[in-house]
Amino acid sequence: MEIAQTMAHVPYSQLIDVKRWADLGLYEAVGQNFERLNPEEASIMLRILDHIHTVDRIFQHHLQGVPHTFKAPRSETMPQLEALASSAREVDEWYASYVGSLAASDFEQPVDFVFTSGKHARMRRGEIILHVCLHGTYHRGNAGAVLQLKGLTPSRDAITDFLSERAPRGHS
Repeated sequence: MEIAQTMAHVPYSQLIDVKRWADLGLYEAVGQNFERLNPEEASIMLRILDHIHTVDRIFQHHLQGVPHTFKAPRSETMPQLEALASSAREVDEWYASYVGSLAASDFEQPVDFVFTSGKHARMRRGEIILHVCLHGTYHRGNAGAVLQLKGLTPSRDAITDFLSERAPRGHS
């Protein structure tokens, strides 16, 4: 891969790597503490996780140029935690593979689509990837707040934590 091609992938690949790591951590933290949530809190948590995942899947379809059946940025029937976790891992892996397969110029390619609200939109592929990453970050914070309100420790999801975990020993 030429240097320009590699440089175009770096920020997007890193964003997706952070998203995969943070999503995995969130699902682990929620899975370890789900039984400690009361029914209302558990419902809120599932709605947050489902929303993140549904938006990821909607934009996956937009990037692929294939239609989806979502009528809203959430599932019609709430999935179970285990099913959400498994599907989220699959979609995160898809995004990682997808970003790695793009040519540098592909990140600038416009994608026309329709939001679930019916509003027509156009975003560049790179903007969609950025949106998916930032959207997930925002809502992982919501999920972390639900855990914190119960006195539970949410997962770490800051890019500084991600980089620190991957730094060679003796460096920080």
